[in-house]
Amino acid sequence: QVQLVESGGGLVQTGGSLRLSCEASGRTFRLYAMGWFRQAPGKERELVASTGWSDGSTLYADSVKGRFTVSRDNAKNTVYLQMNSLKPEDTAVYYCTAALTTDRFYNYWGQGTQVTVSS
Repeated sequence: QVQLVESGGGLVQTGGSLRLSCEASGRTFRLYAMGWFRQAPGKERELVASTGWSDGSTLYADSVKGRFTVSRDNAKNTVYLQMNSLKPEDTAVYYCTAALTTDRFYNYWGQGTQVTVSS
């Protein structure tokens, strides 16, 4: 099992920046990938960005390319999401997620952190 604890959400004005962090604990030696999803009111949860744990490969939603950067610190078992040039449409609850090498599915989730961008 893996436990995920997020931090860093909050309220920011349009054009501002926030940095989310997510620390994994438990069977971290099994990590395959970590990422961030978000869910806005009345919308489905969507993938924002992800990174391969061993090779650092990254994947981004088109809506955040060029503005968000996902990174990881393997020694700290932590994944980050640097969010720049934030827009009101980025307002959502952001969830950290992890996939293990055993099945490569995002089966582990953090509690979520609210990001609100005011116009």
